[in-house]
Amino acid sequence: MTVTFESVSLKRELLDNLKNIGFTAMTPIQARALPLTLQGKDIIAKAQTGSGKTAAFGLHILQQLQVKRFRVQSLVLCPTRELSQQVSKELRTLARMLHNVKILTLTGGQGWERQFHSLRHGAHIVVGTPGRLLGHLEKGTLSLEDLQHLVLDEADRMLDMGFEEEVNKIISHCPKKRQTLLFSATYPKDIQSISEAHQVDPVYIEAEETKQHQDIEQRVFAVTEETRIDILEQLLLHYQPSSALVFCQMKRQVHDLAIALQERGFEALPIHGDLEQSEREEMWLQFANHSCPLLIATDVAARGLDVKELPLVVNYNISEDPEVHVHRIGRTGRAGNKGLALSLVSSSELRLLRAVEALTGESLTVEQAENLETKGKLPAQGSHRTIVIFAGKKHKLRP
Repeated sequence: MTVTFESVSLKRELLDNLKNIGFTAMTPIQARALPLTLQGKDIIAKAQTGSGKTAAFGLHILQQLQVKRFRVQSLVLCPTRELSQQVSKELRTLARMLHNVKILTLTGGQGWERQFHSLRHGAHIVVGTPGRLLGHLEKGTLSLEDLQHLVLDEADRMLDMGFEEEVNKIISHCPKKRQTLLFSATYPKDIQSISEAHQVDPVYIEAEETKQHQDIEQRVFAVTEETRIDILEQLLLHYQPSSALVFCQMKRQVHDLAIALQERGFEALPIHGDLEQSEREEMWLQFANHSCPLLIATDVAARGLDVKELPLVVNYNISEDPEVHVHRIGRTGRAGNKGLALSLVSSSELRLLRAVEALTGESLTVEQAENLETKGKLPAQGSHRTIVIFAGKKHKLRP
């Protein structure tokens, strides 16, 4: 049954704006989360990237926002700079018809002085990464004494990246009386522990995902370590994807695979946590704008990078965590589009494939890479080129 935004108590400005940007029906996670958060309850929400989770918490904090009270009322913690920027952008879109709402992004890769200046001018909502947020709290440049809402977005990834200590320290600066919303793609024991320590009677919710992958065709191909890249090349030539996201386990592997594919004539770019923010942004822009058809990524770097139409996802390695595998393939086949997910599996990885089958209840057959049509085919190329201009309003440049 379709649930509309009109069914919950939202400001008329928010409802009108949602209609203007084409949001009428709620996604499953929004339909489950919004009624609870509007009642003031703490929640643990199991939700993937692309599920609409930003609006699930964003509409709530905008509904409760007191614009005339120029203090930090909501704090959103994200694992990466890219996700922080994406969340801030989505919140600004949702707040478009609310006047004078200031949303500030605080992440590494930006100068401290510039952020000090922005903080002196005040903000209603702060979005950022744990390291930079904790730095401001310790320097006394960020105050959370008026905080009403704390959001931990992609909490599992924050813990995977080793931010548990920073997250706990940040929470120690928050008022005891607050609402804490925790969003996570997976639900490991660490998440349960952080919830028990920092939430009050949280309600656990999970959006139905059984139909989420119904438009995705999964195929699994047998490889050895010696043939893995050769079979990847054959698959890319056979399918000729306009864009494809290739997942690797390690940063070094991402770098090496991108170079190896480039040497074979493919336009491929790597994205991982060791790159500078400006480099990651440039790689992402080229991929998102179809200037480069292949993006090779780690799971951490790919978090928060949301592509609406992605025809192909490749698991160069099967993930150690079956829920991460489900999250990876869920990046294709969205918004009514058909998707394809290819996985390369060696004999030593079969146990990981069985773990995926146990989680999803789906039987996956391992095929041999035979009868692939590659003869006479050349690697797919970007449809056009992207020019990045590092300037903006202060330089009198506008879209």
